[in-house]
Amino acid sequence: FFFFRKNITMKTPESVLKKQATQAKIAEDRDAAKKAADDKAAKDVDVWKAKAQKYEEEYAAAEKSATDSRRQAKAQGGFFVPAEPKVALVIRIRGTIGVSPKAKKVMRLFRLRQLHNASFVRLNEATIRMLRLIEPYVTYGYPSRQTIEKLIYKRGFAKLNKQRIPIAENSVIEEGLGSLGITCAADLIHEIVTVGDNFKAANNFLWPFKLNSPKGGFSRKTKLLHFMEGGEAGARGEEINKLVKKMI
Repeated sequence: FFFFRKNITMKTPESVLKKQATQAKIAEDRDAAKKAADDKAAKDVDVWKAKAQKYEEEYAAAEKSATDSRRQAKAQGGFFVPAEPKVALVIRIRGTIGVSPKAKKVMRLFRLRQLHNASFVRLNEATIRMLRLIEPYVTYGYPSRQTIEKLIYKRGFAKLNKQRIPIAENSVIEEGLGSLGITCAADLIHEIVTVGDNFKAANNFLWPFKLNSPKGGFSRKTKLLHFMEGGEAGARGEEINKLVKKMI
């Protein structure tokens, strides 16, 4: 006697079919999201390049205008008076010992809580008075555009969700300031340099810069003296750029 076995096809369980469909949908969504992200990144790069180019042209035009005005004033036998600086860079050069309560409060307002911390301050009548109050403990001056760029590119950290996040990508800036139209490093630098309408938000977004002790250090004999007396403290105008170069 011969027995013939029938080919029995096993039906795939419903749970397996559902799982396969779910996995296929997840993979499809992931691919679509990746493509959208790649497209957005490519568009963002073009936008950022265009912004950087526009700002460079704006800076060049401003420098050319100042140079032409200076030459014209000289040719007419007069003097060219440049516009008053709008922003200062303040660096704390002394610790907490012997600091008066008022000075301590002002330094907290300027977010200078540690030695060699630095931050940008918008210059007006009130902030100038506060700077004079804390002159024995800080040094400050007028940063150039190159100095602001170096600080943000080399020592820039963002304050996101009360955390200190390095500004390694423009996405960090976009997350914190995108609602204000500041989406890249060029936007952030331009806002600080020109002291724009969103300067306060941009400045608060930046974590206070943590600088090194300057190469060669401060002299013990002159550190407590005012800069005009050969020391380190107080206002030093554009000489702040040389000091920052030593401390980055």
